[in-house]
Amino acid sequence: MARVSWSGMMLALETSCDDTCAAVMTSEGHLLSSVIHSQDVIHKKYGGVVPEVASRAHAERATVVVREALEEADAGIADLGAVAVTVGPGLIGALLIGVNTGKAIAWARRLPLIPVNHLHGHLGSMWLTDPDAPFPFLALVVSGGHTMLVRVDSHRDFTLLGQTLDDAAGEAMDKAARLLGLGYPGGKELDQLAEHGDPTAYSFPIALRAADNLNLSFSGVKTAMYYLLRDMSPEERIEHAADVAASYRAAVVEALVSKLLRAAVSERVAGIAIGGGVAANSLLRQRVQTEGRAKGFHVVVPSFELCTDNAAMIASAALYEDALPYPTYLDLEATASLTLGQRVSAGA
Repeated sequence: MARVSWSGMMLALETSCDDTCAAVMTSEGHLLSSVIHSQDVIHKKYGGVVPEVASRAHAERATVVVREALEEADAGIADLGAVAVTVGPGLIGALLIGVNTGKAIAWARRLPLIPVNHLHGHLGSMWLTDPDAPFPFLALVVSGGHTMLVRVDSHRDFTLLGQTLDDAAGEAMDKAARLLGLGYPGGKELDQLAEHGDPTAYSFPIALRAADNLNLSFSGVKTAMYYLLRDMSPEERIEHAADVAASYRAAVVEALVSKLLRAAVSERVAGIAIGGGVAANSLLRQRVQTEGRAKGFHVVVPSFELCTDNAAMIASAALYEDALPYPTYLDLEATASLTLGQRVSAGA
């Protein structure tokens, strides 16, 4: 596939799940705007993301979010030099809204289009946070759908070292929140409740802790939570909810941090970083910063805004991806199951 250079401003779009996002960045990497339209209120009554509902909300809001991002950047469509868009992984219906919106805008101005892997976007949030972070570094990408340890040797070269064998950490947090009767989004609610509890009150299992690999598992800790609460009376669940939440959070975070630091030491990298929605967890952030620096690593922890899905991270990653020239991208398709390191182009 032909490659093309571009300059000026780039519009980036992210619609892989339930947030409609747009951002504007210069070709030099200066972020001019980032707009995130959350769908939390819509999905709260369902207790989780409903794919069809998310897709319809994206379709209704994409144009408005793009307009807001351009206005915030004091720019117009005519000022754009390229368009970037998340092509996967994610909910296929949601991805299609972003991909088709991006293609339409690029086609109308005969602009190049940059397809971006959502997982690379989470890595992009790390070097957007700290452009001077030294390579190589060990990244923990942790969200509702993904939990993986990645060696990052450059802006384009990534190696998967370990990943969850079942539930993602964010999924485990959300399911525990539902068991406790908390609201949506569950991970955030669980984190806030845990701040008021005793993390040593209950003992939860940490799977694969002594395993001779860097994989993780969270199905066991989730099951342990179920049985613990099953054996409590309704009154006991209310009385001990904060302690249960704190103990559960401590177990999940311990699994993540221990494997992250083990991988970093083994790989002899210069730094460590975290990204993804669960990177907003207060205990995870605190432990990665404290323990990482104590071991002499350069530590990168993105702001809360860059942890959840956003288009700024997509723009950051897009700077190092191939731009497809007009009109070769018109048959570009979204891919729900895109993997780390995988890139797509028109006709792929």
